[in-house]
Formats: sequence, C-alpha cells, structure tokens
Amino acid sequence: MAREIDELRQLFAGQPRPASWAERRQRMDEICALDPPPDDVVFSPVDLEGLPAEWSLAPGSDPARVLLYFHGGGYCSGSIRSHRAMVGALGRQAGIRTLAIGYRLAPEHPYPAALEDALTAWRFLRAQGYAAPSIAIRGDSAGGNLTLATLVALREAGEEMPAAAWLVSPWTDLTMGGATLDSKAAVDPLISREYLDGLAHAFLARRDARDPAVSPLFADLAGLPPTLVQVGSSEALLDDAVGIARALGAAEVPVVLEVWPQMIHAWMVWAARLADGRAGLARAAGWLRAQFALRTG
Repeated sequence: MAREIDELRQLFAGQPRPASWAERRQRMDEICALDPPPDDVVFSPVDLEGLPAEWSLAPGSDPARVLLYFHGGGYCSGSIRSHRAMVGALGRQAGIRTLAIGYRLAPEHPYPAALEDALTAWRFLRAQGYAAPSIAIRGDSAGGNLTLATLVALREAGEEMPAAAWLVSPWTDLTMGGATLDSKAAVDPLISREYLDGLAHAFLARRDARDPAVSPLFADLAGLPPTLVQVGSSEALLDDAVGIARALGAAEVPVVLEVWPQMIHAWMVWAARLADGRAGLARAAGWLRAQFALRTG
C-alpha cells in the first residue's frame, strides 16, 4: 500500500503546477486518466439540453438504478474524460448504470452555473422515468460540494430525495477554515490553501464564501438522504470531510464517515493502481446497494 501511494506521489511531484486555466484543465484530464476505462463497460454520450453527459453500463448491471456523478476539479477543471475510468469502475462494482455530466466551469461560468447544470441532469433522469429512490448522487472534491448543493436545492423545492449521497474528499468550506489545510500541507501532493483560494475566487465571483449555497458546511442539512463520506488521512481537506459528516449527523441524517490511512485527495480516481482505491470503491458499492435495497426493495 505504502509503495503504491508513494509512486503516485512521486508522479505528481515531478510535474510543475500549470498556470493558465487551459493548462490546468489539460493536466487534470491527463493525470486523472492515467489508466484506461474498463474494457467491458459501454460508454454512451448524451446531450441534456446542451449539457454534455455520458451514460455507462457494465454487463449484468441494473439499468433501472442510476448513479448521477459530479466530477471534482475545484469547479474550474475536471471533465467527463478525467473521471471516466473511475465512473465506469464504480458503476460496475455497484451493478448499476451511471450518468456523468460535464457541468460548466468557472471562471467563465461561476456560481450558480454548475448547480443549474446539476439540476438539469436530475430533471433529465426523472423525465426518463427514474423514480427518486432509484437514483443516487456521488461527487468528489468540488463534486461533493455540488452533490450537497443539489440535495439542498431539491429539498427546498419540495422534491423527493434520492436513495443516497456518496461524498469523496468533499470540499465543503470555501472559507478555508479547516486546520488540516495547514497541518496536512506537507503530505498532500494535490491540494494547497493557495491553490484552493484561487479556485474559490474564480467560482464565487464576489459571493460570500460563508453563504450556505456555496459552503454546505454552513447549510441546513436536515432531510437529506443517507450519506457516505470517504476521505484520505493525508488530505488537506480532511477537516472538510470530517466537518460535513459531523454536521450531517447533527442534522439527524444517517451518515457513515471513513478515513482511509495514507490516502491522498480523491485517491479512488487511481483505483487501477491503488489497492485501497479498489477497496474504497468496493466498500462504497456495497453500501450503495444496501441503500437502494432499503428504498426500492
């Protein structure tokens, strides 16, 4: 385990951080797509009112249950391509269909563009005949933020909740109040306070970072569905994950928090080369199947 994660750290450390948004997006697509998608998973593009999206379905999976996936990237990078291998693998593990979306990115499209796109994807699934209990939502990093924002928006609109939410390395506090942003700085090869400050500035576009709409840590979380939170112990965003799990629990939301020793930010993206990445996906897939069974039988 230690050797695998050390090799991944060395790979990231050998590449200087790009400056422009175009370079950042290109690099994220490259480093997150180090390994090819599973050979047996079928990926099918779909257009959701101009929003690019992609279905995936593995042989033997249940197409009547779907995981709506929001990629990470600080709301400024990331794509369907960057997370395709992981999305295909997790769909196969859980035995369900997935729908990944390419939501609009900041700074060209700051808040609330991503949330609007997430709600478009939700409405698309409902129009396709998926009942809310047959849908789960999953996101990593900023995608975890977007997952929570989407759930709060659905609750406020009086809509039925999905079966479950699954957060991986979620970025939940855009005020950067977590102590681990500093205490884990030396061991996190991907995330830093300075880096997040730039992303938040681009995404917020002068909106107050304490606004619950952009920092779910400060939101009213009552009524949200059962939630699984997974985070690595070597993450600068460890406090964001622990904090949101605490807030969910305080709001009487059933929540499971897993802290994976030595793992880095969004480590399951590299599950093909990390044993703990595969184990994390398998653990979550089993939890997700159980949540679907509770809601749909």
